[in-house]
Amino acid sequence: MEKHYPERMCVACRTMQDKRNLIRIVKTNEGKIFVDNSGKANGRGAYICNNKECFEKAVKTRALNRAFKCEISQETLQVLSNCFDKE
Repeated sequence: MEKHYPERMCVACRTMQDKRNLIRIVKTNEGKIFVDNSGKANGRGAYICNNKECFEKAVKTRALNRAFKCEISQETLQVLSNCFDKE
């Protein structure tokens, strides 16, 4: 029997994918935003495909700002962009 893996939706391209193939970005209660490599950090999570195009689309369409209901600084976006594959 095949093991079930949870699926999540990319906030940029809106495709459903296996959770393990997406990058999770978390906003903690203190307002800190970071990439969660463990997938278990406390806080509000948003998922993005592991490619630069989806990350840039999320920034352009302000999808992360909507997901976290706050304005994300350019410095934070720059740090987050370093975590995505350069394709």
